[in-house]
Amino acid sequence: MAEFSATISDSSRFLSSTSLPHGAAASKRKISASPSQCRSFAVPKPFPLSRLSIVSWWGRKKSLNIYVQASVADISVGKSKDKVLPKGDMWAVHKFGGTCVGTSQRIKNVADIIISDDSERKLVVVSAMSKVTDMIYDLINKAQSRDDSYISALDAVLEKHQSTALDLLDGDDLATFLSQLHHDVSNLKAMLRAIYIAGHVTESFSDFVVGHGELWSAQMLSYVVRKNGLDCKWMDTREVLVVNPTSSNQVDPDFLESERRLEKWFSQNPSKIIIATGFIASTPQNIPTTLKRDGSDFSAAIMGALFRACQVTIWTDVDGVYSADPRKVSEAVILRTLSYQEAWEMSYFGANVLHPRTIIPVMRYDIPIVIRNIFNLSAPGTTICHPATEDEDGLRLESSVKGFATIDNLALVNVEGTGMAGVPGTASAIFGAVKDVGANVIMISQASSEHSVCFAVPEKEVKAVAEALQSRFRQALDAGRLSQVAVIPNCSILAAVGQKMASTPGVSATLFNALAKASINVRAIAQGCSEYNITVVVKREDCIRALRAVHSRFYLSRTTIAMGIIGPGLIGGTLLDQLRDQAAVLKEEFNIDLRVMGITGSRTMLLSEVGIDLSRWRELLKEKGQVADLEKFTLHVRGNHFIPNTVLVDCTADSNVASCYHDWLRKGIHVITPNKKANSGPLDKYLKLRALQRQSYTHYFYEATVGAGLPIISTLRGLLETGDRILRIEGIFSGTLSYIFNNFTGTRAFSEVVAEAKEAGYTEPDPRDDLSGTDVARKVIILARESGLKLELSDIPVRSLVPEPLRATASAEDFMKQLPQFDKDLTRERQDAEESGDVLRYVGMVDAINQEGRVELRRYRKDHPFAQLSGSDNIIAFTTTRYKEQPLIVRGPGAGAQVTAGGIFSDILRLASYLGAPS
Repeated sequence: MAEFSATISDSSRFLSSTSLPHGAAASKRKISASPSQCRSFAVPKPFPLSRLSIVSWWGRKKSLNIYVQASVADISVGKSKDKVLPKGDMWAVHKFGGTCVGTSQRIKNVADIIISDDSERKLVVVSAMSKVTDMIYDLINKAQSRDDSYISALDAVLEKHQSTALDLLDGDDLATFLSQLHHDVSNLKAMLRAIYIAGHVTESFSDFVVGHGELWSAQMLSYVVRKNGLDCKWMDTREVLVVNPTSSNQVDPDFLESERRLEKWFSQNPSKIIIATGFIASTPQNIPTTLKRDGSDFSAAIMGALFRACQVTIWTDVDGVYSADPRKVSEAVILRTLSYQEAWEMSYFGANVLHPRTIIPVMRYDIPIVIRNIFNLSAPGTTICHPATEDEDGLRLESSVKGFATIDNLALVNVEGTGMAGVPGTASAIFGAVKDVGANVIMISQASSEHSVCFAVPEKEVKAVAEALQSRFRQALDAGRLSQVAVIPNCSILAAVGQKMASTPGVSATLFNALAKASINVRAIAQGCSEYNITVVVKREDCIRALRAVHSRFYLSRTTIAMGIIGPGLIGGTLLDQLRDQAAVLKEEFNIDLRVMGITGSRTMLLSEVGIDLSRWRELLKEKGQVADLEKFTLHVRGNHFIPNTVLVDCTADSNVASCYHDWLRKGIHVITPNKKANSGPLDKYLKLRALQRQSYTHYFYEATVGAGLPIISTLRGLLETGDRILRIEGIFSGTLSYIFNNFTGTRAFSEVVAEAKEAGYTEPDPRDDLSGTDVARKVIILARESGLKLELSDIPVRSLVPEPLRATASAEDFMKQLPQFDKDLTRERQDAEESGDVLRYVGMVDAINQEGRVELRRYRKDHPFAQLSGSDNIIAFTTTRYKEQPLIVRGPGAGAQVTAGGIFSDILRLASYLGAPS
């Protein structure tokens, strides 16, 4: 027990080692001679003391007591006029975090910044060197756990500071600092030994020990600044800052007492540059304490308020405050300005800004806070201040939403029941139970019906919360007044923050529209009447997609779409080449980022996590392609949580692929296609597909199914949506058959023209696919269904141009060889038309009045628009109640890979516009 008591007594000297005013370390006798002019810190107890310990404690020499009292110099001496603390804009406050002073070179860089600041007076708040605070907490824990390695851990702390000092200092400055450092470490060893023996440490004792890192970094920096010939003093802020602990993680500054002590401190230590310790302070009883989380930022803000400084600059390792977490949104931008309220809101919701309490002291005196990057001095940073007023024209084009923040690993608790409505005290009872288990409520939402209350808590606390509520409301649950206490796990919060939201209509609509279009389901909503913040709760797995969707929608980043291209044949390959050629322009001028995450054919597919290099897609497909699997392909393209929107582009004519559309749309995947199989397939499946599209925010575009790149579907929809009534749609829908009948003139044989078209690439590899008329029939049925007719493909009579005997011919080559044998029938038909002044045209027709459609070879007068086509042009005439006398005609190229791919591309850009891209 004697050893135990002696250790306690030795450790009581700790206050002398680090709190002596400048010059006092070299002259302890002078301080000891005037005990009446000294204030002493109360000695924090590392553990409860026995009576024997107390006897031993006070049985020490009186000189020890004098020495302890000398720990804080009295600063109540009379003030001379030149030692009165000046306040106001002449002061600039800088705060440097642990990373900024992590090495000797970085401390030199900090000194350079201080020296280059042309402010009249400067106060600099510094943290401990990088990792030092963690190291000291670790050695305290080791000592408390009776782990002997605390000694070597303390030696590592000593070595870190000793080597840094050797790099920075020389002469008397080095000797003085090293002497102080070794003295401090010796005392710390004694205190840690006491903790080791007791196996316990009090919070105040721990706070005193852990504050040494700031003391050492402040002293070293002050020596470096003084080496440059500048007037500089260092301040132990425990002598000045007084705080009242309110909980284990919060303290409230006592500004009146702190201001009084600051004035007294300055009267003894007048200087134009003050290097102050961050993080540490004292209680009103002079017990050392800390400012808890982000304490150094808080120190700087309090000092800024005490000095009425012109500005507080927080130096860190980022360029400023981002509009969203750049690890989740790569396009996040640095915000040049934030209001105090905006910064407060964003920091509460997890943004890497400042702790909310840091903002409170500077708001009182309208002092701006600037966030700067010490490693990128050219970056202007982010200024947090009162919002700027509008200019003379009232125009400020910045977004009404400044930024977005998220909190993960949450759970929703829903307390529900009809017995809650109109019953006073229910909410109090709910949150009283939550308080009793020490849980932190992050968000609350309640409908005006009072039928339910839901709130978000950290997932690690939800079990205790649910059990407490079940216990508290057991009687109400059994009686049926409450129906349930439900827990919804795996949630995240997304918060949109912006001071201008309060005066901008439609912000909420835009936010929820962006989430809906990204197929994000919102589970709970909260918004205060200040309207600085709109908070939504979403599934954790949807959080990043939700964040990117809303960030993109408010023009803070590009509209990014993950794309999967199915069928890299002639049309799909051409589309990929068009995407490649236009990608840079879309990004820079239209803020659209179309990222192809996968390409699949019938046998091989190519997948990428970041986007395929479209300049090499063909060779990559050969080199890195894997066996095609449409299900795996779909999961991959949609599986990137960093891209909120997904579209699959089906460039095939495959009915199996078309059968997947409904499932894709149901999962929130947009679909774009020139494939006619889905819209011309079984009527019930078509109706089911369109109903799903109308019920959801998922888009299904198919402009290229009818006229390649011609605006046929969109024209028809425009007519119907504006109240027009379709009477008849008639057109030449096949570019192949248009070419054939435009050239089937004079003495030319039909088979000759077909062979020419095949050679020119106008037909399918097997021309029967074109001549059968089935493709035209599919286009007719698509337009009929768009017009409101409920027809099946089998309801459409089709005039096939394939002679009956050749329909079963084995190969296309055999068909072409035998086709001339049947030229005479069509030649006779053409001659009859020409003799009457007509031409033959292969047309499709929708008769909306008689509810029918057909595909036929018809005769038209030579002055008819259909008779005046050339090449492979398509032409479609819309006869409606508005366009009855003179039909509305759409004419242009209706075949070819370039125009078809262009039509698909147009649908892709239309989708991007619907998803929020600027038009």
